[in-house]
Amino acid sequence: MQIQSAIDLTTLDVDSEGYLTDATQWTPEIAREIARDAGIELTDKHVEVLQFLRERHFEGTPLTIRRVGKSGVVTIKEFYGLFPGGPLKVSSRIAGIPKPASCV
Repeated sequence: MQIQSAIDLTTLDVDSEGYLTDATQWTPEIAREIARDAGIELTDKHVEVLQFLRERHFEGTPLTIRRVGKSGVVTIKEFYGLFPGGPLKVSSRIAGIPKPASCV
């Protein structure tokens, strides 16, 4: 499946759940667009969390809510507040990385 970015007219490959299939296609502008579609206006704290997730993804570190909560970047309670409706799924989609295996 493909979607077209309204910002720069880039065609992005996504899976059936809307996750980018190529994390290198991600840009901060694309993140803002995906977040806006999810009803989230990104703040500096959101961006900090997204950067953490991307760094862990490219290191090959499995992502879990607990790991994010212990990161020092955000508490679990803050994580749920920033990304309502399944914080790890939502934040991973916005961060342009695959849905973590820990998400059902």
